[in-house]
Amino acid sequence: MNRNPYEGLSGTIDIRAVRSAGFREVQLDAGALRINYVVGPDNGPPLVLLPAQTATWESYQRVLVPLSRRFLVYALDVRGHGKSSWTPGAYSWRHLGADMSTFLSEVVRTPAVISGNSSGGLLALWCAANLPPRVAAVILEDAPVFSAQLPRFRDHDRFVYGGLKHLVEALGDPQNRDLADYFRGLTLPISEVREKRVPDWFITFLSHRIQAFQTRHPGRPVDIGYFPLKLRLLLKSLSMYDPDFARAFVDGRFYDGLDHADALSRVSCPLLVLHGDWRRLPGHGLIGAMDDEDAARIKQLVPHSRYRKVHANHVIHMFKPRSFVEAVDTFFTQDVSGEPATR
Repeated sequence: MNRNPYEGLSGTIDIRAVRSAGFREVQLDAGALRINYVVGPDNGPPLVLLPAQTATWESYQRVLVPLSRRFLVYALDVRGHGKSSWTPGAYSWRHLGADMSTFLSEVVRTPAVISGNSSGGLLALWCAANLPPRVAAVILEDAPVFSAQLPRFRDHDRFVYGGLKHLVEALGDPQNRDLADYFRGLTLPISEVREKRVPDWFITFLSHRIQAFQTRHPGRPVDIGYFPLKLRLLLKSLSMYDPDFARAFVDGRFYDGLDHADALSRVSCPLLVLHGDWRRLPGHGLIGAMDDEDAARIKQLVPHSRYRKVHANHVIHMFKPRSFVEAVDTFFTQDVSGEPATR
């Protein structure tokens, strides 16, 4: 049963540069659910962007316009996110893969380059392995290949797993939650003996600001315009996120339908791996998406793949937008189109 309170909201985009560039927000009625997405002007082959878990299409706002100069760009809200349908009890790679099959066949219609960040990259990998006629190429943007599989995800490199468990505990009831609670007890390890923690005074301040916004704008996603962009986007996306999506990773429901090594062995299209920064600390395991051994294993399973190291946070397209656009452009020129760059 759909419970997303934001699904029926107007599709008006409040990002001036994106709107001016010709992007529009659309919802595909796929019967059992709706898939929300933005699409730009038709300036070339299709490029489909799949954001990380908890994020919406708006995380791509810094790269949509430059990418649209060469591509027909689509950026999606994955089910359980943004204005796409929430489907509690129905989150797995098979469910999301079925969504992509519908979207690629009914909306895109021609083979597309699919770029996914984090869990969106794993969904892009699923598409390459299972929908080869619909996929021209795949970009894995700091995707947790191998690290987000059980038992490793839960028992060894468990930093991200712990973060999802914390999210479920803090925001598990979508009808009765204070988004500021997400930051309560949240820690970022700096070294074996040091960690960063959000101060209590800031959490109290944040809670008051969120409650004031919700009082003035009942029924709207939390969007506090004077906050820094990264915090603004995080709060907005969390307010439009079904916590059962994270719960499915924690309790094991999500993993049905995707074995990473098997999927990689079936990738025949061009593949680019964008690898962000990572480190490993005792007691936490991998802090990042994948280590160098994971990247080397991808190359072993997909010998024709390209690899590019980007010294950036996990969300490369947000923190290093120029590097992301240049990497996509170069990959398309060298490995997909075979034509000289026009930019």
